[in-house]
Amino acid sequence: MGLRMIKVILCDDHALIRRGIRDTLSDAADIEVIGEAGDYGELRTLMRQPDKDCDVLVLDINMPGRSGLDVLHVLKDEGNPVRVLIVSMYPEDQYAIRALKAGAFGYVNKGGDPQLLVAAVRTVAQGRKYVTPEIAQMLVESLTAPSTEQAHQKLSDRELQTLVMIASGKRLSDIAEELTLSPKTVSVYRARVLEKLALSNNSELTVYAIRNGLVES
Repeated sequence: MGLRMIKVILCDDHALIRRGIRDTLSDAADIEVIGEAGDYGELRTLMRQPDKDCDVLVLDINMPGRSGLDVLHVLKDEGNPVRVLIVSMYPEDQYAIRALKAGAFGYVNKGGDPQLLVAAVRTVAQGRKYVTPEIAQMLVESLTAPSTEQAHQKLSDRELQTLVMIASGKRLSDIAEELTLSPKTVSVYRARVLEKLALSNNSELTVYAIRNGLVES
């Protein structure tokens, strides 16, 4: 009896990172990468092809245009059964819990041990959730201490994304280009973030993000 291959599609806007992930997964005897996409548009086209029926979608959370979180919401709304494993350059932070709440089956840091990625794909392919011990700890804390919810957990996915990008030193015009939004829309997100976090400028916003581990200091 032959080995049951796990069919995987990769979606990441960085070709070099995509290649690294593909090489890591292709080294596993039971995993086959059947397609790659650089953005949401390419992913849609790919997933409509009849021979591109995959078991696991390995999806970058921070893509231009529609983010990984946006894609999760779209797939959920469409009732698409594909199991999604989120990969991210961000450490296990607020994004991990948001991704799992949005329907992801797992969350892995791109900078971690490549073998963890292989283990995560195998776990998700079996229909089981994959979380690191750090995320498991965060989930437990978020369940047992709802009264101490941090202010940024009330932000929408786009607002959180805007907060992190501003705190990383990006200008509104850069953020608008990266997210394919108008600068005016990004300004609205920034204003909402400042209001919800009771902050008055970008400096305070950056200090808040560093204190709460949303960006590296």
